[in-house]
Amino acid sequence: MKKIGVLFGMENSFPGALVEHINARNVEGIHAEFVETGAVHMNKAPQYAVIVDRISHDIPFYRAFLKHAAINGTVIINNPFWWSADDKFFNYTLAEKLGVAVPPTVILPHKKHPKGTTDRSMRNLEYPLNWESVFEYVGLHGFMKPVDGGGWRDVYHIHNREEFFAAFDQSHELCMLYQKAVDFNEYFRCYVVGQKKVHIMPYDPRRAHHERYIQDPPAYDKKLLKRVEQDALKLCRALGYDLNTVEFAVENGIPYAIDFMNPAPDADLHSVGQASFDWIVKEVADLAIAKAKLAPEHLNLKWSAFLGAEPEPVKKSAPKKPAKKAAKKVEKKTEKKSATKKAAPTPETGNTPTA
Repeated sequence: MKKIGVLFGMENSFPGALVEHINARNVEGIHAEFVETGAVHMNKAPQYAVIVDRISHDIPFYRAFLKHAAINGTVIINNPFWWSADDKFFNYTLAEKLGVAVPPTVILPHKKHPKGTTDRSMRNLEYPLNWESVFEYVGLHGFMKPVDGGGWRDVYHIHNREEFFAAFDQSHELCMLYQKAVDFNEYFRCYVVGQKKVHIMPYDPRRAHHERYIQDPPAYDKKLLKRVEQDALKLCRALGYDLNTVEFAVENGIPYAIDFMNPAPDADLHSVGQASFDWIVKEVADLAIAKAKLAPEHLNLKWSAFLGAEPEPVKKSAPKKPAKKAAKKVEKKTEKKSATKKAAPTPETGNTPTA
């Protein structure tokens, strides 16, 4: 019997619904349950074929457990190695390289030196910092948020220099990024499952949290929705995430990728609504069952694989011959040619070459 485990924290509706949905389908040889673990023994492989991870980003013990499980063949949704290494600023850089629109963004040095460091640890850092270059590039209307964070924690909406520096002062040891605000007309949050399926949800981050998913959206331009879908897939395939939400803010018809580091996305029934909840439960169940059938899996631990692309093999060029040797070889060839020409028989004499 292959087990699919669900690892979760405080959320209630999604984990239970996922387990019930998988078991209700009565797939032969597959059973779903909540993960249970104690102290993790290095010499014992976990009993799960697949684990759907909803909480390890907050609990280091669970993250270490999942890495141990992955290296022993358990399929983790999402890959705990890549999730540990990812950050928002890298995501924006990658998006730009992929041709996905992103707003101008900068990362800022820590306001307060990280624990265990001093001024001497920062000797490579420009001083004084060129704040004018930041404002020229990003502007005075933007958002300041942690490079590695989520759940709208420590996010500041900036309208002027005073608000910028007040927010920066409150960031303390966090590494923050500052991003140009998009004056959006439409905003979408997209579930992406298995790097194949996309569910576009109209969303408004300006509303109260429980009202952000718009249940009665207007009709949208089909070309815009198609681009949103394609860009969402492009990003998740490059990052290697099998479960994610990608957010787009649309200004003047251009969807700007705002946030796409959500490998444990909101899937609460009371938040996303019944239709989106039913969709995400079914699709994650399909994905987990398909992966369980293929498990165990040997994880490719190369970082290039986590980015969805193996590096091109380097072609070795033939070693160049030294100039002197090459010249001598040409000289010998020329001598041999002329000797053959001289010894060749002619119609007039009938001479033949002699030894």
